[in-house]
Amino acid sequence: MTKGLTRERIVAAALELLDDKGMDALTVRALATRLDVRAPALYWHVRNKQELLDEMATEVMRRVVGALAAMPPGADWREDLAAYARVLRAEYLLHRDGARTFSGTRITDPDVVRMKEPWFERWIASGWRLADAADAADVVTAFVVGFVIEEQEQRQAAETDPTRYSVAHREVWLGEGASLVKEAGRLHDDGDRRFERHLGIVLDGLATRRSG
Repeated sequence: MTKGLTRERIVAAALELLDDKGMDALTVRALATRLDVRAPALYWHVRNKQELLDEMATEVMRRVVGALAAMPPGADWREDLAAYARVLRAEYLLHRDGARTFSGTRITDPDVVRMKEPWFERWIASGWRLADAADAADVVTAFVVGFVIEEQEQRQAAETDPTRYSVAHREVWLGEGASLVKEAGRLHDDGDRRFERHLGIVLDGLATRRSG
């Protein structure tokens, strides 16, 4: 075992490498080079790349939990989930390819998973069934992941090819007709306003499910 090499140091370096180079460059060999060790030394702490990704995602979620803990509890389930969605998106956006990298990972810290317990207690007390409460949290997580994957892809692609998502180029490509499709494209906005609008749609749907 290489002296001074810890799981925490490996995860911190892996997050730095992700931010600098992106998900495709996040390899055990590249990480070992960044840490100035041989690749086998890393396997004392993380058995494979998937375990590394799990640990990285867990660290990110610790930060999400910490940010939520510093906020007062929401007045109801809707405020709880809205706060969670915003904090999760903000944390993913701090890391290049963040949503794509951390989706599908397994959280390794039980304290992070326990974060939902106070939510479930409050929501059930207000009339939720546990199954619906669990679905609500999962749906909001899936929405944030999907939204940020698209958001980051468009931002990062625009850095190398500004025309890739150009509305004007798209309209020329569509050709004659399709006036409503073109108008809808011109209405498309990015960033916070779009996120809040879509989040509202998701929460409205969950409210309907709860009252049904």
